[in-house]
Amino acid sequence: MSFTAPAQPKRPALSQRRAVAGGIDLRVSIGSVSLKNPIIAASGTFAYGVEFAHLVDLNRLGGIVVKGLSAQPMVGNPAPRMCETVGGMVNAIGLQNIGVRAFVAEKLPALRRYDTAVIANVFGHSISEYVEVIGVLEDAEGLAAYELNISCPNVERGGIEYSSDPAQIAEVVGAARKAAGRRPLWVKLSPSVGIIGITAKAAEDAGADAVVIANTYPALCLDSRNRRSLLGSTTGGLSGPAIRPITIRLVYDASRVLRIPIIGLGGIESPADVAEYMVAGASAVEVGTAHFVDPQASEKLVISVEKWCQDENLLEISKLTGSIKA
Repeated sequence: MSFTAPAQPKRPALSQRRAVAGGIDLRVSIGSVSLKNPIIAASGTFAYGVEFAHLVDLNRLGGIVVKGLSAQPMVGNPAPRMCETVGGMVNAIGLQNIGVRAFVAEKLPALRRYDTAVIANVFGHSISEYVEVIGVLEDAEGLAAYELNISCPNVERGGIEYSSDPAQIAEVVGAARKAAGRRPLWVKLSPSVGIIGITAKAAEDAGADAVVIANTYPALCLDSRNRRSLLGSTTGGLSGPAIRPITIRLVYDASRVLRIPIIGLGGIESPADVAEYMVAGASAVEVGTAHFVDPQASEKLVISVEKWCQDENLLEISKLTGSIKA
């Protein structure tokens, strides 16, 4: 079923206004992409954005990363697909999506009505699939950047994840960089690596304009009584507050070797969480699991982050990035 978002007037251009009222400048830049604030709705937790338009003022968000897009529609994993755990949740959605062509035809026109950066999350199981998806998106209007999800198995190399091998990262990012002539390329990294700096640097050297740290952590939830997994696909990915301190460490480690911006992702619920990621080296953050608790989590964070900056006498939030003290 196609969703048609209600029309909302666009606000004045970013260059003609401060990001938020009250004298606090929440604007940040991810390379050439300017955001009115550092709060981005993460892929897979905010559908394609337009489905939340009746609950959230999409114009208030810094950005929206849409549900991952593949060359062909995918039905995803068998149910159940999510289970709650201490400090978060484990999901095994299986990258269900309508396919890139249906997204361009049915979702993107509605997203263009909003004064918010729209980022297309792209994935594939072969390099040719990544290139095909980007090729379709290159002909469409209304996108600010691509987010390359490289936590996918490479079927041409025995199923090993692209993100686990710097050589494969270089190959897939390099191919995507050539295909993505119109827009910046963000690369979403896996946390399941020995040294995040090595994989992050491989992405940067291959042409990434920014990296997103990080994806979910491999996990398993069991029912001890029937000895079965709580998920239909057995294993899944852990997200939520439990992973935040670990991921902040990854952001910090990567920031020490990269020249390109970092977007932090993992367990963000409060303005202090946003600030911690930025102090560690992130230029912006993505909010994910919090949307399952409160669909308005991202919009509320924009408001509370402004209040946090006022309380801290911080006039420009971008000054937080990399401000960790030795």
